[in-house]
Amino acid sequence: MKRDQISLGVDIGGTFTDVVLEIGDILHSIKVLTTYNAPEDAIIDGMMQVCAKAGVQPKVITKIIHGTTLATNALIERRGAKTALITTKGFRDVIEMRTESRFEQYDLNLKLPEPLLARNHRYVVNERINAKGQVLVSLDNAEIEAVADIIKAGVYESVAVGLIHSYLNDAHERQIREVLEKRLPGVMISLSCEVSPQMREYERFNTVTANAYVKPMMKSYLSRLEGRLQATGAECPIFLMHSGGGIISLENASEFPVRLVESGPAGGAIFAAHIASRYGLEKVLSFDMGGTTAKICLIKNQTPKTSRVFEVARTYRFKKGSGMPISIPVIDMVEIGAGGGSLAHVDSMRQIRVGPESAGSEPGPACYGRGGKKPAVTDADLVLGRLDPDNFAGGTIPLSAEASQKAVMGEVGEKLDLEIITAAFGISEVVDENMANAARVHAVENGEDLANYTMIAFGGAAPLHAGRLCEKLGINRMLVPPGAGVGSAIGFLKAPFSFEANRSIYMRLSAFNADIIKTLLHELNDEATGFVRSCDDKAEVSSEFKVYMRYSGQGWEIPIYLTTRQATNPDAKTFLKLFEAEYASLFGRIVDGMDVEITVWSVNATTQAVKAQAVEALPKSVASTKSGTRHIFDPAIGKQIIAEVYERNNLECGHTIEGPAAITEAETTIILPSQFSAVIQSDGCIDVTKRLGASSS
Repeated sequence: MKRDQISLGVDIGGTFTDVVLEIGDILHSIKVLTTYNAPEDAIIDGMMQVCAKAGVQPKVITKIIHGTTLATNALIERRGAKTALITTKGFRDVIEMRTESRFEQYDLNLKLPEPLLARNHRYVVNERINAKGQVLVSLDNAEIEAVADIIKAGVYESVAVGLIHSYLNDAHERQIREVLEKRLPGVMISLSCEVSPQMREYERFNTVTANAYVKPMMKSYLSRLEGRLQATGAECPIFLMHSGGGIISLENASEFPVRLVESGPAGGAIFAAHIASRYGLEKVLSFDMGGTTAKICLIKNQTPKTSRVFEVARTYRFKKGSGMPISIPVIDMVEIGAGGGSLAHVDSMRQIRVGPESAGSEPGPACYGRGGKKPAVTDADLVLGRLDPDNFAGGTIPLSAEASQKAVMGEVGEKLDLEIITAAFGISEVVDENMANAARVHAVENGEDLANYTMIAFGGAAPLHAGRLCEKLGINRMLVPPGAGVGSAIGFLKAPFSFEANRSIYMRLSAFNADIIKTLLHELNDEATGFVRSCDDKAEVSSEFKVYMRYSGQGWEIPIYLTTRQATNPDAKTFLKLFEAEYASLFGRIVDGMDVEITVWSVNATTQAVKAQAVEALPKSVASTKSGTRHIFDPAIGKQIIAEVYERNNLECGHTIEGPAAITEAETTIILPSQFSAVIQSDGCIDVTKRLGASSS
């Protein structure tokens, strides 16, 4: 056993904390309930358990990679630090005015989300930089000192600084930091020119405010975690998964915690991309369903789609535009409140609704026996026979079928005069349709037809529902990889070290300046590479160059990828050709005679990701031996049937299973619909395909 082959991946979710220990090519995993008040407790507990399973001590671990939803939850629940915002005079209300767009156009009673900071926590200084980066009004230190004294009297823990056009000229923001550091020792400071140096002040101000808001909490948590891990003997480096799908150092994560808002789901997308690479799949729908949310991501050419802006804390039925925009590099995915812990109820129109409220791990679904009274999706799955009450989470969490039945009947069955099975099916069908609709909309927004896609399902609850989703979406093939129940944590171990540096400098192609572009991209490359080198100073680092372009007058831009040669030898004709090709691909046509402009420049520096070994799918072979039978509700025929049950650990390469069936393992259960069959592949993946002639339901 080599020391450099032992890594630990840890994913804190809303219900479970997943821990994976990788020793060479062997994975050991465990799921423990998340401990909200002290998240590090669950990590230590899970690490000790998984090390015991592997027969090693924590001191032999050489690398820990961690992803967490703590920053996201703090923003959603408004549990951050007391934070002040310093901005340019006249722009105090930008984060409250938003962009004046309406995410529900015809709702006369529309309520916009409250800004993260109340107006009396927002302060102004008299300064002004114009859209070319030129100083129009200089900033006086005396004015900064006066604001600093007010902040000190208000006992603020953190300060966000966001000045107009600071992405072009950051001198005034850095001047403010110098004064604050002298007059407010111990108060944390975040500058928008460092957190998100991009145009559009609403998104930029929101992002730096969010960073400052969660910074004290995350810094304290990461410091406690490091100390607790060292106390167990695990004195190895700790890295964090960021929202863009790469790994950054503990120090960088503490300084820019807003980059962690989607770290857990990002790990899942990397995991799915790794599986797609093994099988040479060009079009993949990543389906990650945990205890609190479901995440859906499109992966093309083994690469997850990325974006520059992400919305967190959506408040209006998870509608786009109703949340807080965070302007950071992020893997583009749709996330809805549909997980194993999502709660069901009957609304005023006597319709079953599921989520976004979740039981989490405290108290958890009713069947956990921890005080939960309302039915969750897990309760419905238990009633429908999809879960074994004596073998949930490897037998570590016994489930009460009686409690599930009581909750489902009390909250749904009795109110709608339904039998227990019908009520549970109603809950399950609603959550499945919610997820299917989210996938359909996401696909349409990206101009994709899901019928040509392969689903990769992972997360504790996804394999339970993935088969039904395939039926609804017309998807004929699904892969459930080994370790599906802890997929995001495994994804952390496959991710590269990476960092994306962005900057907004406006330039029209008619005023193309190759020298400015060369200098800009060189500086961005140095910045991004520097972050990566702080994690691993010996690894080979490659850079990806990207510019965001649009026709003059348009509101939003599209990403255009450049080769290294195109970036180091920029040419206006080449840029135009690349833009027109991408624009025509997305919208079917180009606009002749209109000037094109570049708004954002980006360089992503990355190390080599863990290379996936190619796997060829096996044809059907020998039938496998079942371990028992179970009554499971089949949505395709609308009644309970006797399904065969198989233990995944007993299945071997080439074994085939015909649905309906259940395949059980410690972290999840795969429900195989009656119209599907499965083949066990050489790498342990379960390859599920619809039988020829089977119709969609």
